[in-house]
Order: sequence, then structure tokens, then C-alpha cells
Amino acid sequence: MKKIINEKKYNSTHQLRYNRTIDFLSKWVNKSDRILDLGPTNPLSQLISEKGYKIQNTAVGEDLDYNYEVVKTTEYDVLSAFEILEHLVSPFPLLHEAKATKLIASIPLKLWFSDAYWNDDNPYARHYHEFEPKQFDMLLDKAGWEIKQSEKWISPSNKIGIRPFLRRITPRYYIVYCERK
Repeated sequence: MKKIINEKKYNSTHQLRYNRTIDFLSKWVNKSDRILDLGPTNPLSQLISEKGYKIQNTAVGEDLDYNYEVVKTTEYDVLSAFEILEHLVSPFPLLHEAKATKLIASIPLKLWFSDAYWNDDNPYARHYHEFEPKQFDMLLDKAGWEIKQSEKWISPSNKIGIRPFLRRITPRYYIVYCERK
């Protein structure tokens, strides 16, 4: 099933991940909460907005390794980071300095059978980190966040082969809801 959001197509794997993310978010975030979503506007943030949440994205091309002043404001109740922290060289300062009282973050997990994603042609499409859950948990704890709930899910593929089979049984995504300690 293909669906169009702002003329960009996404596949059923994206739809599954987006739906799971929104279901998880709805357990912890009120529609009256102000959300700062790290990264530019994207199909997921558009879907969240369409569900009635107050969500604002960071600027296109903003390098959050250097410039994380935007998270130091108290204008937001929730900081969301959906598949963006793996692109940062050092997500710790940003997470540590954030003034929001709630955090929802999802990351792709490190897979033993696959290298980290890296696109030589697009500097924004590279994973500097792909975490194991315990590594991500430690990062959040050290940055002053207490995990209240976490989930893992798979990323099934309709392709044939060993890696697509492994993707059907191996968790690929990890999402957490945290509150400031």
C-alpha cells in the first residue's frame, strides 16, 4: 500500500513504523503538550500534526551537533527525536541540555548481520551510530532522562533472501518514553 503525504511516497514498512510510533506517543503525550521534533518536517511529523498534536520541527539543514540552542528553550513540553540521534556525532550535549520535561525518541538498532546505513551521496543519510538498547539507555540515563517505557519492533521486508528473513525476526527499531530525573 502506497500513500502520498506532501507528494512523497512511503511504503507499508514506513506506514507500520509511523503507526506504531504514533500509538506509542499517544500513550504519553497530551494533545495540549507542545512538541519540538528534531529534524525538518517529514511525513511522520505531518501525520502527528494531522492527529491533532502541536508539533514544531527544527530548521532544514540545521546541524544539531553544533547548534542545539533550540532545545534549551522552555517553550516545549516534549522533545521528540524519531530516527535522528543516530545521525549525530554526539547526541549527548543536545539530550543533556534539553529543557523539555518529556522525551520520546526512536532509533534504528544495530544489527549483527548488517553494517550501519551510509549513503556516500547524501551527508544527511548516514548513521554515525546504530545503538544497542543498553547503549542508548546509558546515554539517556547519563543525559538526565529516566526511561518510563520502551518497546522494540521489527521492520519486515517483502523481499526474498537471508537478510530480509532476519529482518522479520530481529528487532530493528527501539523507542523510549522518558521524563527528566
